[in-house]
Amino acid sequence: MKIRNFTLEDYQQVIILWKTCELPYKPLGRDSKESIEKELKKGIAHFLVAEQNGRVTGSVLATHDGRKGWINRLAVLPEFREQGLAAALVNEAESRLQAEGIGIIACLIEDDNPISLEVFEHFGYKEFPGMHYLTKRKHPEV
Repeated sequence: MKIRNFTLEDYQQVIILWKTCELPYKPLGRDSKESIEKELKKGIAHFLVAEQNGRVTGSVLATHDGRKGWINRLAVLPEFREQGLAAALVNEAESRLQAEGIGIIACLIEDDNPISLEVFEHFGYKEFPGMHYLTKRKHPEV
């Protein structure tokens, strides 16, 4: 198993991964190939994939705003779970953010995703009480 930077050639395999893992997929917005390419060019994202024998088996997207980092899109194919792959992806994402001086790393987990909540709690993440997550979206696909 190898963890490496995502390339646009990985796009279709990553979309299959996300769909298999039941992650929300916004093909007309933030998850389009063009949107991902644009985000990566900004230089504030580390999009990593785990690869085994040429097959993408996991992914994680780490971004930051210069002060706080965010872990998104952690996904591991079901047949590769319980092997430390998610931990390896998160550790690499955290290391890259910390190397850029980011001291706070957060993730957002929706209420209907208790497995991700359990995974991130296992990795040492703690709920932050008293915070409300609000969004204003140009359209639902953003």
